[in-house]
Amino acid sequence: MSPRGTAARLIAGVGTTVVVAALVLLWTIRFQVAGDLYVSALGATGMPTARAFEAFLLLVVLGGGLVAWAGRGIRARPRLLAAWTPAVSLWVACGFFLVDSQVSCTAGCPVPVPGPSFTWQDLVHTSAAILAFAAAAWAILQCAFAEGHPALRRLSLACAVAVGAISAVGGLLSLLDFYSWFGSRLELVATTVGLGWVVVFGCALAFGGLRGRSAALHGVEQAIRQHDEAVDLALIPIHPPHLGLGADRHEPLVLLPDDERALGS
Repeated sequence: MSPRGTAARLIAGVGTTVVVAALVLLWTIRFQVAGDLYVSALGATGMPTARAFEAFLLLVVLGGGLVAWAGRGIRARPRLLAAWTPAVSLWVACGFFLVDSQVSCTAGCPVPVPGPSFTWQDLVHTSAAILAFAAAAWAILQCAFAEGHPALRRLSLACAVAVGAISAVGGLLSLLDFYSWFGSRLELVATTVGLGWVVVFGCALAFGGLRGRSAALHGVEQAIRQHDEAVDLALIPIHPPHLGLGADRHEPLVLLPDDERALGS
């Protein structure tokens, strides 16, 4: 394995470990608080768990960012999903989670609608949380249509639908102030599913050999020759009558421009 591949796997392993620590911390915090609360309320102003919740979000940012870096070569196949890589989507989600870690909601985490309870603090926090969930769900959906690893694709599709649907229903119940206790549980489930997917994705990168198309092709080239050449050697089958080579098929050796740099860009 190349040093680059070894480093990527190591970084994926570290990132996965950090996300696992974040999940454990989240549930530890949750069990310290009685009653049903939305996840953000664990870090609300005045809550005894506010500092621990900030640490949880920072762990998510760090771990998610490392896993995204290790998987930056993964790309979805459909054009709509391939505009940017899942790594970019994860980085965007981590960026919004970073905002949430520094701008908590006020006591009770009221929905930021016009009225006496409206605050810009709640608006910033809630908007960042919604965008973070949306970006994370998009990253999972992109991986559901990436090349190779059908088991991971199926898991990613299921997680993308679950995170999107569960968080949407939980948010709607909060907005309508209807069965908010149930909505808070849904949000906790969506958060757990999303972070659980990051753990599985990170494990696939660290231990399962999951790589992007360019990285895989680079590995094949390195397996058959030590250094990059100016050209690639390719066997191009050509119909014999066109070359006057007789009845048996011949495959002339053709020199093609080396496309490794283009793939890596």
